[in-house]
Formats: sequence, C-alpha cells, structure tokens
Amino acid sequence: MDRNLAVNLARVTEAAALASARMLGRGDKNKADQLAVDAMRRMFDTIDIDGEVVIGEGEMDEAPMLYIGEHIGTPREGNPKVDIAVDPLDGTLAVAHGLANAIAVVAVAPRGCLLNAPDMYMEKLAVGPKAKGAIDIKASVKVNIENVAKALEKDPSDITVIILDRERHRKMINEIRETGARLKFIYDGDVLGAISTCFEEAGVDILMGSGGAPEGVLAAAALKCLGGEFQGILLPEDEVQRERCIRMGVELDKVYLTDDLVKGDEIAFSATGVSYGELLEGVKYLDNNRATTETLILRAETGTVRFMKAVHQLDKKPEYAK
Repeated sequence: MDRNLAVNLARVTEAAALASARMLGRGDKNKADQLAVDAMRRMFDTIDIDGEVVIGEGEMDEAPMLYIGEHIGTPREGNPKVDIAVDPLDGTLAVAHGLANAIAVVAVAPRGCLLNAPDMYMEKLAVGPKAKGAIDIKASVKVNIENVAKALEKDPSDITVIILDRERHRKMINEIRETGARLKFIYDGDVLGAISTCFEEAGVDILMGSGGAPEGVLAAAALKCLGGEFQGILLPEDEVQRERCIRMGVELDKVYLTDDLVKGDEIAFSATGVSYGELLEGVKYLDNNRATTETLILRAETGTVRFMKAVHQLDKKPEYAK
C-alpha cells in the first residue's frame, strides 16, 4: 500500500475533527456527529482510492453517507482497492458535554482484509506489546490481571484497567477492584482506550468490558500497527441481532483475535483528537482565525508511529467557519 496514503488519511480525520470540535460542550451530539460525517466524506473525495466502507455510519437506509457498502474515491486503474473503516466522531457524548478523549478515526486495508462487524456490542480485551500473549478473554478478570502484571513485571495493584463507565460493567468493576488493580473510566468512546494500552505515558495497561463491535475493528487495526493484542466476542442481544450475524457471515461465540478482525499487514490508521485527551490534544482555536490539530498516524507494514501537529488557517477552509 502506498505509504502516502497514511498521511492522506490524516487529512480526512483532521477535517472531521475541525468540523465537529465547534460543537464542544453545546449539548448536541447528533449535530457534532453529522458535521464530522459531512467533513470526512468531502475529504475522502480528494483521496485516490477505490474504496468500500465496511465499518461506517450504518446500513444504506440508515445513513445518507459513509454507510456500509458505499464506494468512495475513484475506481481508476492504479488506485488501490481498499476496505475502509470509519468512526467520524468516536465520543459524540464527550463532545456534546465538553468531556475529554473524543477522536475522529479511519482505518484502511486492502479489499477483504477488514471484518464487516455488525452494529452490536462486543466483549473486548486489549493490551499493548509488552503484554501480548498474556491475555485470554475466556479467563477470569483476576487471571487476566495477574497474567498481565507478570508480563509487565508489576504487582497487580500497579495495573491500571480502562473501562467504559456503564451499568452493565458493575460486576466486572467490582471484580477488578477485588484484585487490587486501579481503574480508569471512559465516559464515551473506547477506541482510544484500547490504543492507550500501547503508550506508557497514557498510564493504562488493559482495556476491559463491552462496547461497539465496529469500534472493536478500528481498535484492532490500531493495535495491529502498534504490536498490541485485541480479543473480542460478539454479544447479540436478541434474535434480530443473531440473524444479522448469520446474514453477515460472522460467527457467534467465536473469539475474534486481531488477525481475524484485521488481516495482513498493509494497514493504515489515523486518529485526530477532537476534545482534549492524555494521548492526543483536541482541536484548539487560536488568534487570527487559526486552529491546531494533533493526529496519530500508523502503518502496520513498517511499524511507523507518527504524531502530526498541524496549524490550519480557517479562513482558507470556509467549511470550518463558525
């Protein structure tokens, strides 16, 4: 895959971040998400790819753009045929309520390499490179924490678990506390939580709990680039969701490993901060109609990790005006 594609993807996530960050704290998560979707879709039109959305905003009848199955780019000779996974705004509630760690995310891989995950919950377990091989999603919370602690040469009381703050996680939270491990709560969006396990400065060792399956594929793409490990099990809530799994060709009760969700090593990933976070700065507005962004750009093939900061002159980008 062309190495320039990864950098071009940064322009896509920057566009979504700049558009949606205007809604920080304004209480309208739907407007924030729509602004991100519109901006991301416009920028995709400038990228030379023959792409198909496999993780997006929903089915064709649920979303006007970036829907599953939508073709993006130009199918010209020489343009790479790719799968596209997007979350234009992972953390819509975070933006609406002025909270941290909202991001705009894109992953791209050769056609057929990203799992088309159904829109439902997935049980997730993720760690960084140093704990790769130490986790088992079928094992207990206690066993996983003890094994990760051993791999990281830490005491279990020094392990930090990141988890969505949801009522469905109360039992798991109590089990984590019983081990003596520390807890860090996410209030919305767990892609960045999984990524954080790969960066010591983020102070996170394990992601646990359930969240959206499409976001699980995006997280797996990032962890594959970073050398971490992701495991997931789909959690259909009713017969309708079970039938959807069967229709989409995904397996119930299967433990999906990183390589099941993201095949091969020609993976490109980009995430731009929308609201402030420990790993990525959010969009900042400066004097003279300027704004700054910070983007994480990853390539699995080379293992390159880039943090790219940019200053945008907004009067030359009228679509991001107030």
